[in-house]
Amino acid sequence: MNNAEFDAVIAKLGDSPEKNSVEENVMVGDAYRKSNRLVESIPFYETAIKEGGAPEESNLYLAQGLKVQQNYAEAERILNNYLPRARDEKTKKLAEKELQNLRKIDELKEKESYYRVKNLEDINTEKAEYSPVFSQNYLYFTSNREGGKIYRTTGTPFTDIYRVASRGANVNLSTLDALDPIINHVDTNEGSVAISPDGSSMIFAKGNDGKAKGYSEVNLFFTRYRNGRWSEPVPLSINVAEAWDSTPAFSPDGTTLYFSSTRPGGYGGADLYQAKVNRRGRWVDVRNLGPEINTPGDEMFPYISEDGSLYFSSDGHAGFGKLDMFRAVREGGHVTVTNLGKPMNSSADDFGLFQYNLTRGFFTSNRRGGKGDDDIYTFINDDPDLKVVNYFLTGVTMTTDDGGEEIVLPNTKVSLTADNGDVLDEAFTGAGGKFNFRVYPEEHYDLIGEKTDYFTVRKDFTTVGKTVNRDTLTEFITNVTFKTNIMMDPIVLEKAIVLDNIYYDLDKANIRSDAALVLDSLVQIMNDNPEIYIELGSHTDSRADDDYNMKLSQRRAQSAVSYIINEGIESDRIVAKGYGEIQLLIKNAKTEEEHQKNRRTEFKVLRYNPRNRNDDLPPDEPVDEYDRFFKDSGDGNG
Repeated sequence: MNNAEFDAVIAKLGDSPEKNSVEENVMVGDAYRKSNRLVESIPFYETAIKEGGAPEESNLYLAQGLKVQQNYAEAERILNNYLPRARDEKTKKLAEKELQNLRKIDELKEKESYYRVKNLEDINTEKAEYSPVFSQNYLYFTSNREGGKIYRTTGTPFTDIYRVASRGANVNLSTLDALDPIINHVDTNEGSVAISPDGSSMIFAKGNDGKAKGYSEVNLFFTRYRNGRWSEPVPLSINVAEAWDSTPAFSPDGTTLYFSSTRPGGYGGADLYQAKVNRRGRWVDVRNLGPEINTPGDEMFPYISEDGSLYFSSDGHAGFGKLDMFRAVREGGHVTVTNLGKPMNSSADDFGLFQYNLTRGFFTSNRRGGKGDDDIYTFINDDPDLKVVNYFLTGVTMTTDDGGEEIVLPNTKVSLTADNGDVLDEAFTGAGGKFNFRVYPEEHYDLIGEKTDYFTVRKDFTTVGKTVNRDTLTEFITNVTFKTNIMMDPIVLEKAIVLDNIYYDLDKANIRSDAALVLDSLVQIMNDNPEIYIELGSHTDSRADDDYNMKLSQRRAQSAVSYIINEGIESDRIVAKGYGEIQLLIKNAKTEEEHQKNRRTEFKVLRYNPRNRNDDLPPDEPVDEYDRFFKDSGDGNG
């Protein structure tokens, strides 16, 4: 609600809840709430609820206002009184979550904190300064300090992006300036910023310009810094029409973009998402970060630290008031979310954390004691036991040449998946075939390699039992790197591939338990490679007559195929073929070992419908230059 609309409501209805009807009190309460003045909304929601007939959500809004006022006991009472009468499922769910969070506040108050915070007074004004980002000795931030055109949905001046030379928290005010007009357009709201690790590229949020042909919500835009100037910003392809896409952040290696969005399919209001950059520089594979991070409330302002921690702001996790800042860490297959506690958080909005090293950084708050609206603060973490251990898994995708020699397989998609199948990370290897993942303590993983015209392959890896004992560490930062390669085979039609250790009892065709384990691996291959259609062939040795061996091999092949179909593979993708003894590998076999080599089960690809396996663009489709901020050195994930 903008200032004019707010003033109109107050002028018409007055500022005294005793004189208003229930409907009018709800309108005034909503006006204060939508203007981010929750405390002022309290008497109006309170009066409307007492008189009866107020919408259900008024109970939730009243509790939220009381929470900001730090009247936690009364907020809890309001929700306890409302929930037994709740009818609206969405409001009920939000109220239940809010009540759970209120019951954790005493615990949060007692949490020991080693943080020290200070208002960055040199930067802040009575207007809003927020979303600090430090890059290449410059501090970037967003502000409406210069006034100008009023943004109609908030009633405040449009925001622009600024930067100032800085050595950590020591800023040089003489260098403070707004970015180029090509970035800060006079008719738009420029928002939060993300700077690529090398400082050459920027992704930022840009708001609605109010024009019929403008963007209806907030979207993410990309620009590059070349020859001393920023390029014309262009929207990212991952934006969703009618959704709010904002608060971007890069991972430390620049291969992942994190952002907040209200797009459909989330867990609440604004959720956190990530996208990966592929080898052509396009953002792909947008994924929600899941219910451990996202709640029915709002999650936004993500930041990935050098130690792999995810910092973000939320009003859905247990906190002191509005937005609080949280840290999420992964270990043993589970994500733990922790409130940063006081003094980092307050009963006001606290958000936009950014570290310029592992113990120091910036954040934003509109808490009491600031200069005006949102202010930028600095922080120091003095935790004496703070030790960082980073775990990495690196490797190379490989194949074999015609002579059987191992060679690098470039331009391959590699995924890191958890035990439950969730994709944790992805890399698109360059000419060097290299991939590099952050992994976490005490977890099992699958590495999945994918490339057009090659079999998708899985390789397991574990950090269980490989965790470093922090008590033995003397350095502040310890990096542990594991190495493994992924071997991938080309898909060649009619080429037989032997399945090892498929054994049958003498004169029998039933699938033994040890054979089932091997067939399960073939089921996995077919699930991972849905574009292949195969023949499963069974071969016998030569120790019976030809007719008997042919029939026995057909029964065995059919038994194996039936097993695979029962495991969910479509029947039209696999056929059984018995070869008897007509394709002996060792003629005149004498030893049991030689007979066993003849007595084998194989599969071969009969048909292959190739699909795009690693997000390549068609050869005739141009690369979107604005999305390429990597120089493909052939030696990494770019």
